[in-house]
Amino acid sequence: MDRKSWDEYFLDIAEVVSSRSTCQRLRVGCVIVKDRHIISTGYNGSIHGHDHCDEAGCLKDDNGRCIRCVHAEENAVLHAERDDLKGATAYITHESCEKCSKTLAQSGIKRIVYRNSYPNKWNSYFLKDIDVVHFISENNPNL
Repeated sequence: MDRKSWDEYFLDIAEVVSSRSTCQRLRVGCVIVKDRHIISTGYNGSIHGHDHCDEAGCLKDDNGRCIRCVHAEENAVLHAERDDLKGATAYITHESCEKCSKTLAQSGIKRIVYRNSYPNKWNSYFLKDIDVVHFISENNPNL
């Protein structure tokens, strides 16, 4: 039996985290790791005390993005100790939007590993100093 790589292991955990999402449009999970230890997790969901997408429907902007939810990366950063974020890796089920890319860069994250493409033209600008890896599983190249 082959052991999973650390990247695949933490991406699989991000998939489990995404199962807590309340957004019907896209379920995203994020796991922030430093020195192979999980320091924070987050999934996309509504602001505390507000209606959730799975209850009230998605609130979409003109581009079709749900704006009701706080994104998984934002929640993971908000739930972490600031000093722990510096030099950490974010494992995310989907490629970040430009807003989350800025949040991760500003927080001190130095590496981002994601599984599913969700491209936007601004990520290379905001993530220019961060190692970004699109992880494609050898066992399932369709991921």
